Amino acid sequence: MKKRMIAAAMAVTVLAASLTGCQSSKPAETTAAATTAAATTAAETTKAPETTAAETTAAVKPYEGTTLNVMLAYGGADAAFDGFTEKTGIKVEYVEISTGKALAQLQAENGNTTADVWFGGGVDSYISAAKLGYLEQYVSPEADAINPAYRDSEGYWTGLALVPAGFLVNNDVLKEKNLEAPKTWEDLTDPKYKGEIIMASPAISGTQYAILNGTIQALGEEKGWEVWKGINDNVDFYAQGGGEPGPKCAAGEFGIAVLAMTGGTFAMEKEYPVTAIYPEDMIPWTPAPIGIFKSSQNKDAAKVFVDYFLSKEGQEALREADARVMARGDVAVPEAIGNVDTDKLINQDVTLFGSQREDLLAKWAELVGDKDSK
Repeated sequence: MKKRMIAAAMAVTVLAASLTGCQSSKPAETTAAATTAAATTAAETTKAPETTAAETTAAVKPYEGTTLNVMLAYGGADAAFDGFTEKTGIKVEYVEISTGKALAQLQAENGNTTADVWFGGGVDSYISAAKLGYLEQYVSPEADAINPAYRDSEGYWTGLALVPAGFLVNNDVLKEKNLEAPKTWEDLTDPKYKGEIIMASPAISGTQYAILNGTIQALGEEKGWEVWKGINDNVDFYAQGGGEPGPKCAAGEFGIAVLAMTGGTFAMEKEYPVTAIYPEDMIPWTPAPIGIFKSSQNKDAAKVFVDYFLSKEGQEALREADARVMARGDVAVPEAIGNVDTDKLINQDVTLFGSQREDLLAKWAELVGDKDSK
């Protein structure tokens, strides 16, 4: 009996050992793999925070800390620069300068400017600068959303917005002198407005040059210069920048200003006795471009800047900063610039703005004499 009990016990022990061996063979493999995976995960977890943070920063803000210098000829645009800096980490410093003056400065420096980006103003100066070799070719991936008529076919500049032109009238001045507000460009030739019209010189202001060129394209050389001769007879002197006529008219120094029609123009109606008027016959316009200078030392960051302000997000931010008709078709026209009839925008060839600049300004100088220098 005792031998049987010992044998039975031994059998139980062998069976238990056998079962234990079968169960432990696979778990042993799994445990090894799990241990390796756990070790790998632990190692990755230890390294992940530092590596991921660096990679994220590099991917999202690869040019953080870079400072771009901008030549600015776009009123109010600087209000949108903080949003760009917050998004990219790229700082923006700017100098406000009309495109005519900027072009003259570029020519004096043979294009060796310390600025990185040209922002806004008259397209004629950009066209001239491109021909002189001062601008970098860059076609932004956002350019596909912009009408080809608003951008350079070779990528030297791309339109940010369309700047229509029109009149600002001081209601008190006109009432005091028993004058009606002009409705058309030819109305400005009426001798009754002598001394009441203020506008910038097209030799200085890109917008005013666009007005001159656009109206001559629309009316033809003979009729166009006839109209401008009549307008010139009513102008005592020409402002040295596109930003002057509006404030001078609002202050009552003149009854009529010829100027760019932007959100800032219409905003004056809330503070002064003025009314902004789109001409009934035709509306001259110019694309307000953006371009990168060939001499820029920060071209990659400059491309990020261009991409942002041509994107839907950047265009909407720019529109909020200063209401304009934006170049992208998917950005709505703001109510703040009044009821502009886009059908009355002159059907013009903006490439002629550059090729005709020298001849037109020579004729202009002959027409106005020394009024431009006053």
